This record gives sequence, C-alpha cells and structure tokens, in this order.
Amino acid sequence: MKEKLLNEFARVYGDNKDVRVYFAPGRVNLIGEHIDYSGGKVLPCALTLGTYAAARRRTDDKLRFYSMNRPEYGIAESMIRNYKREDEKDWTNYLKGVMWAFEEEGMRLESGMDIFIYGDLPEGAGLSSSASLEVLTGFFLCDLFGFEVSNEKLALLGQRAENKFCGVNCGIMDQFSVAAGRKDHAIYLDTSDLSFEYIPIHIPDAKIVIANSNKPHALNESKYNERRQECETALQELQKVIGIEHLCDLTEEEFETYQAAILDETRKRRVRHAVYENSRVKKAAEALKNNAIVEFGEFMNASHQSMSADYEVTGEEMDALVQAAWQQEGVIGSRMTGGGFGGSTVSIVKNSCITSFIEKTGKVYTERTGFVADFYVVEIGSGPVLQ
Repeated sequence: MKEKLLNEFARVYGDNKDVRVYFAPGRVNLIGEHIDYSGGKVLPCALTLGTYAAARRRTDDKLRFYSMNRPEYGIAESMIRNYKREDEKDWTNYLKGVMWAFEEEGMRLESGMDIFIYGDLPEGAGLSSSASLEVLTGFFLCDLFGFEVSNEKLALLGQRAENKFCGVNCGIMDQFSVAAGRKDHAIYLDTSDLSFEYIPIHIPDAKIVIANSNKPHALNESKYNERRQECETALQELQKVIGIEHLCDLTEEEFETYQAAILDETRKRRVRHAVYENSRVKKAAEALKNNAIVEFGEFMNASHQSMSADYEVTGEEMDALVQAAWQQEGVIGSRMTGGGFGGSTVSIVKNSCITSFIEKTGKVYTERTGFVADFYVVEIGSGPVLQ
C-alpha cells in the first residue's frame, strides 16, 4: 500500500520527494450507542480498514488536498491559517478543522502541505471515516511539525474539529477508539472521564461481520443533533430533582424513580435508552471478560431493540437488516452500529455459518427494502501508525 500511495502521490503532485505515509483505522462499536455524549460507557474496537495519507511539508503557506476516493474533485487548494469551512459535504473540512484545532491550542503550522488521501472504509457505512480522517490528520501534523500530543489529546482535537468546525455535535467515542485502538482488543471506555481499559476479544470459533446497508447516511443531515438536544433538555429537567452531571450517572432504579421529572414522553424514552444501554454495556463488558460470547450477543440484540423503540435511530432498513441477521443459523448477536439512519450493522457469526449468513441475510434484506447490502468479515486493528 505504501508504494502504491507514493506512486499515486507522484502522479498527482509531480514527484514524491520527502513524502511520508500514515494510516489511521476506522472503528466499529460493539455496544453502547448514542450514550458517549451522555457520559456513558462504550465498547468499540479499531479496524484494520481505515484511511491512509501521504503528506509532506511545503516551503510556502499553500495547502493542497487530493483524495483518491474523490478524483473528480481534483486538487483542492487552501492556505494555512485561512481555514474556511466549505460546503458541508466537502471532505477537506475534516482536515482543515483539525489544523484549526491545533492552531487554537497554540500549535502553529509553520508551512503548507501537499496531502494525498485514500480510504478503504466503505463509504457511508457508519464506521467513523470522519474520525479516522481527523485522527490521521492530527497524527501526521505531529510527525511533520514535531508536536508532542497524546492519543487522548488527538481524539479530543478531532472531536473539537468535528463539533466546532464541521458542525456535527458528536461525542468522543469515535475519535478515541480510532486513536487508542489495540489489535484484538475492545476498548471499554468511560466517556465521562476518558478512563478506559482494554479487553481481549477471544472468539476463535466466530468472526465479526459488518453489513453496510447502503442506505445513504450523513450525520450532519440526520437527526443526530436533535437527539443530543433532547438528551440535554432531559438532563436539565432531571437535575432539578437529583444531583447528576450526566444522564448515564443514573442507575436503572433511579431512572424509574425520577422519570416523572422529564416532562415529555419522547424525551423520557430517549433517557430510558441511555440509562439501560449504559447498564447493558457494563454487563456486556463483564461477559466479554469471562468469554461468555453467547451472553454478549444477547446484550447486542437488546441494544438494537432499544435503539429502535426508545431512541428511534435505526429506521426501516437497519431494522430489516438486523432482523434478517437474527433469523440466520450461527448468529450470536447483531445490532446497528454508529449514528444510525443508515450505515451498518455489526454481527458476531460462527465461522461455519459465515457464507450462508452473508447469502441469506443479504437476500432477505434486499427483498424487504430493495437495497443491496455489502458484507465485510473484519479484524480488530490498532491505532494510527507511520507506514
């Protein structure tokens, strides 16, 4: 891959002198959805799929961007310290946003750059391509300009870029799981204080299978920000009757006791999901530590049901894809993963059943929705690296 990127860089920019090549993974969240902005615990892992960059410093202040995934756009140009958000669909916003966040922290970029990007994450699949690009950008800025930034700080700068520059009010989970990934481990992350532990994933008789619904998916065009606002309003209502900082500070029993303080039934269902999902993650993490994979799969299934009924972020297509998976032999658990309203599901499937699972789940899904899903048998990878 490195040689390919260097050759393509030279084709686009004329030569590849002084170019360095970098990689940052995508991520899949095994359980703990839509609670990273409510102080909940989540259980993601990094993937071996992700985003690559070939980059070098220039001798002037010009920034040049090229994406192998968007060749029709050609070379986009900008200037350092003139970071303007373009059309919200412009992929360069994520890179410029991270540069802006670095400079806001006092890390001055002393020159422009030539940047070449390639990603092998399926487009629109909800596998955190934006967080992958943000962490990747922060990682190569550190290398090219000599900044010393921890993985945790890389994640926070990426989140700031997406929140403040790109306009997506995301939580911290995606950037953190990209920045802190460890091969063959899940990250058990407490989003309230960023404390975490690695949990080994031992499933020799099964694999993680991701199914991309191919339903168009864009967080800043979805109801993601609306869900977050509903949670913030409900938190303010609850804080009048109980001393909590985050929704996920509530136990299940406390939610049942104090839910009357939430004055809207829809917001009440949103909080029910947050509280019970947080509880599921804690139990699922213990199951994973004990290698109780069947029990872990049951928590995955319950998570999807909650996202569908109480949080309403799945939609017809994602429900159809998960329901089709549940019907198949060898499926230990299956759920929507990511922001929702499209995107992907994550399933744990016994090795002997993977071929039939892909064929039969895809067939049922297409019959019900008209969309054709793409399936990926994935491995758990590590965080950003210099190639």
